[in-house]
Amino acid sequence: MKRVKQQPVIVDPTGWMVDNEISNFILLHQKEVLYMCMLGFFHFWFRGLGIRLVRIFIVSGSKVFAAAPKDAPVSYKLVSMILACTGGGILVPIFINGIPVPLANDAYPIAIFVSFAIHHYFPIVGEVINLSPAVKAVIIVFYEAVRAKVVTTFTVASAATISPSIFSFPVFGPIFCGTVAGCGGAFLPLSKGLDPIANGMQPPMITACIGATLVHLFLSTSLSEGVVDAITKAHLHLAMFFIFVGLVTSLGFGAKKKEVKTKEE
Repeated sequence: MKRVKQQPVIVDPTGWMVDNEISNFILLHQKEVLYMCMLGFFHFWFRGLGIRLVRIFIVSGSKVFAAAPKDAPVSYKLVSMILACTGGGILVPIFINGIPVPLANDAYPIAIFVSFAIHHYFPIVGEVINLSPAVKAVIIVFYEAVRAKVVTTFTVASAATISPSIFSFPVFGPIFCGTVAGCGGAFLPLSKGLDPIANGMQPPMITACIGATLVHLFLSTSLSEGVVDAITKAHLHLAMFFIFVGLVTSLGFGAKKKEVKTKEE
């Protein structure tokens, strides 16, 4: 009788990070949770929660109606919202010769239509939510969880698509794609040019750039060697980073800049 060789059991000392209900929620493993967070994501854009966080996205959120002409049709506002919400998911797939997210995944258009309909026909819903910091914080968690998923997905996808040139792995391409994935809606429609960064990069842009850089360098270098489920754990840390910064920025926990008034002589 031949003895069957037993394969060694791989012990994951950091498995506790992703093996819990909170991580499963933040990582959006379940479709039901993903759809719920997508509605929160589009609600965040539509109502403009935490203006300090998304003030640069002048076409998105509640700014859709404010920036649009008074006699603008519903179709104009709807398309403006689609561009603002899925800008990164439109631009990055074009960069890497893929299919834009709104065309590839029917869940996104459905979530956008539902969110738009709720706030178009029942605007009081958004006003009620804005009155509660606790509910606002929940919506921010939904928003940042989806944004972290988008940034991680496109950073990894672009790293696998772009061929290395000078270094052993593509360095700047995936970082650029991941950054655009996290804040691409600011630049759509493209007629705005570079106006969104005329006064400097806003928090969503900064966090997307930092997050894409850290995730890409971690997964592409020896830092991730021996790490079980490295992509999942990188995704989790990125989501926690986005959520932390989003809550601090949107709920006013950050340091406030003092306005210095100068006397005119």
